[in-house]
Amino acid sequence: MTARLKIYFDGGYRPGGGGMETAVVVRGQAHIQPDLGEGTSMTAEWLALLQALRLVRTLGETNVVLLGDAVAVIDRANGVLKARGACLPHLTAVRDLTAALGSPPIRYVKRAQNLAGIALSRRHPR
Repeated sequence: MTARLKIYFDGGYRPGGGGMETAVVVRGQAHIQPDLGEGTSMTAEWLALLQALRLVRTLGETNVVLLGDAVAVIDRANGVLKARGACLPHLTAVRDLTAALGSPPIRYVKRAQNLAGIALSRRHPR
């Protein structure tokens, strides 16, 4: 059996400086979407997960695992926690995409191991 392709995702919000942004890292290549407008860090995390799922579909990959560090989004996407309010449209979109992709696993990875989070942090040195 071949190893699953690891797809890292992360979203962030920078108040007063570009708003939401997302990153997805596949095979060492960062796919960054900057300046996504105003929102919240939670919305940015959902957008990152959706970006990752769309990229999986574009690549035509079937044996993947999605890795992110936003426990609240991952638990809602996996049905561990109930999604309410603003999360519902994002959850619906995630479920539609995951169903079309054969329900790839969405797992938690520590922030220090999330290559997408590292890619975002490199964009904004302190």
